Amino acid sequence: MQSFKTNIKCAGCVSNVKPYLDSLKGVTNWHVDLASQDRILIVEGDISSDLVIKALAAAGYRAESIA
Repeated sequence: MQSFKTNIKCAGCVSNVKPYLDSLKGVTNWHVDLASQDRILIVEGDISSDLVIKALAAAGYRAESIA
């Protein structure tokens, strides 16, 4: 499981990133905690954090890996 601080702000933003994250091979599940001030994205599966960050960038959003 990996965590990312993002600039995803609302359910509409989640809908925008959904096709990008769903298309990543190795991702088994993901969700965004919109209640968190840092809008934490949790990604489960076997995928590099760089690929997740690039997918969000392609969708127009930023992500920063959280250790």
